Amino acid sequence: MEEINYKLWPFIEAKKLLKRVSERKKKECIFQTGYGPSGLPHIGTFGEVLRTSMVIKAFKSISEIPVKLFVFSDDMDGLRKVPLNIPNKEIISKHLEKPLSSIPDPFEKFESFSKHNNNKLVEFLERFNFDFEFKSATENYKSGKFNEGLVSIFDNYDKILNIILPTLGKERRKTYSPFLPICKSSGKVLQVKVDNLDKKNKKIEYFNPITRSKESSSIFDGNCKLQWKVDWAMRWLVLDVDYEMNGKDLIESFVLSSKINRVIGGRPPNNFTYELFLDENGEKISKSIGNGISVENWLEFSPRESLELFMFQNPTRAKRLYFDVIPKMTDDYLKLRKDYENLADKEKPNSPIWFLNNEKAYQTLENFSFNMILNLANVCNADRADILWGFLENYYKDLDRKSFPYVQKLLEYGVEYYKKFVLPKKNYRSPNQLERSGLLKMIEMLESLDEKCEAEEIQTKIYEIGMNLKFDNLRDWFSAFYQVVLGQEQGPRLGSFIKLYGIKKTITLLNQKIK
Repeated sequence: MEEINYKLWPFIEAKKLLKRVSERKKKECIFQTGYGPSGLPHIGTFGEVLRTSMVIKAFKSISEIPVKLFVFSDDMDGLRKVPLNIPNKEIISKHLEKPLSSIPDPFEKFESFSKHNNNKLVEFLERFNFDFEFKSATENYKSGKFNEGLVSIFDNYDKILNIILPTLGKERRKTYSPFLPICKSSGKVLQVKVDNLDKKNKKIEYFNPITRSKESSSIFDGNCKLQWKVDWAMRWLVLDVDYEMNGKDLIESFVLSSKINRVIGGRPPNNFTYELFLDENGEKISKSIGNGISVENWLEFSPRESLELFMFQNPTRAKRLYFDVIPKMTDDYLKLRKDYENLADKEKPNSPIWFLNNEKAYQTLENFSFNMILNLANVCNADRADILWGFLENYYKDLDRKSFPYVQKLLEYGVEYYKKFVLPKKNYRSPNQLERSGLLKMIEMLESLDEKCEAEEIQTKIYEIGMNLKFDNLRDWFSAFYQVVLGQEQGPRLGSFIKLYGIKKTITLLNQKIK
């Protein structure tokens, strides 16, 4: 790619990363994202992998250094509570505190709970064509892949305690250990105080509260796992990770893991901290609570690209992730995509669209928007896309609907959104005397116009009516139309809406509402 000053955030990240990799004279650049398989993959998982993939795309455009993306599942973590959204909860309740990879699958499809959720994760990511390599904590621990890293933690045991203990409460300090042995009799992950380190045999010695006896465990081959902040640091070292994102809630954890990583001889990866998503009430989205929306929810009402754009824009700013952001985000995408089509190739990476999925055939109409679809659906009470095509064919002359499959899909999305979120909230009211007078003048004005007149002329004349009637606030005049005629608080630019809907049909509609 020709050298241009690309300023969007993935390029800023990619340039810093290239400097790091070049300094280390590495032959490949390793990216990582983490996943906790106690629950199914969710929109936060999608967002982290997507944003990381955006940085990868920017990196590959400025460097020929090969890249890999590891999606890492911490499936040796002990399950602390029974998830609310699973069947056969009684099966799971018998296996609390065991590694997720040692717990039966409540869905009864795989050999373990983590296998089920890991499989769902891989399916989920492959569905969106992410290029990644899946890694399991269980496989890496038990195969010995992590043994060298475990030795590094063991040999620096006291230094790591000095990093972690000041961050803990008084009682927790007494029992904390970087190593968590797996109980041989119960299979549970033990949170126990380590009494002694057998440095010769690389074992930890401790009192097992389940067997009520002193025991020892090798640190190797899955007999122990690490506390997660220590695990994170060890993983960066062994997998030689160069880049990893994390949410704002893990800032302190990243700092601690970075200190540990340096102690064991590593160099912490470049890091990007993104803000968390909020639900409709401004609360943090939680997969255990189930607030917010899922990827599947979004894709019922809008193309995948609009969701990707939402993820791309302002990642360091907290954003509400709820259904009411979908119309604006869809229209933002349509506008940016139209602008993108007119850019020279060398300028395209300066557009967010360059980072999105652009594989689908894309052809839309001039002045076409998602909000326009919603407004048409609203006034027509449309329950299927075919109803709206008639208006489009009247507005866009010689329109062949078969040539616009993308428009067809957008109409289907719009109708579904209208039925789900607009229709149930429609609330019409009667006009007051001043508003009634204005609507009657609007009918007279429309009756005097030719069907071929432009939207801007209609808009100007509606504006003049409001000015002549001396509304205290001209916004009240337009709000009257939305509330009386459309049954909603906000609405479209009226000139464009009337031009699309049709002057004669608008006159009929106004007469019905006034009566």
